[in-house]
Amino acid sequence: MADSAQAPGGESCGTRAAPERVGAGVEHLLVPHAAAAPVPRVVVKADLLPAVSAVSLVALLGLPLGWLWSRLAPPQQSVLGPNGSLTPLLVESYHAFDAIAIFSLLSFGTGLLTSSALWWVRRRRGPVLLVAGVLGALLASWIGVRTGASFAAELYPVPTDPQLGDLVTVAPEISTWWVLLVQPLAVALGYGLAASWNGLDDLGRRRA
Repeated sequence: MADSAQAPGGESCGTRAAPERVGAGVEHLLVPHAAAAPVPRVVVKADLLPAVSAVSLVALLGLPLGWLWSRLAPPQQSVLGPNGSLTPLLVESYHAFDAIAIFSLLSFGTGLLTSSALWWVRRRRGPVLLVAGVLGALLASWIGVRTGASFAAELYPVPTDPQLGDLVTVAPEISTWWVLLVQPLAVALGYGLAASWNGLDDLGRRRA
């Protein structure tokens, strides 16, 4: 008795299934790659009005900066010479550097505090607000120098009728304009460190 019947074409009609290709029809199971997220662009128009407000507010910091400097900077004890010339005493001449150093330290601290306050404005984070903070800090330093000199002049007035050889207390002053760059650099440094530490493409604006 034959184990299996023969088909008319000579092929076996057993129970074994015909082989098929395993890889057929797998292409539709492949998951397409996820589209890359768009890189956030710099928003200028929406941040322009807040940036102008930030410049004005930061510039107002020059008033307390100048007042505080006038109280901390030491005056110079000088001797009145001919033709109204003033010659500082030997030790008192170092106070010129002290006035510049004190203003620089105050400006640096003010710049760091300003950058921290600007960073907390989450909805407006970005280069536009950074530029506004730098410009406002530059104006604040200029206002601080001018108002600080005025406050110091009121605090140490010149004698009304000085005589030759009298000891005169001279109000502190800032003899270089390079100090104007300290506060803007501090703002840029603080804001840049916060942005680099954040690590998000939009600096967290969409989470506000």
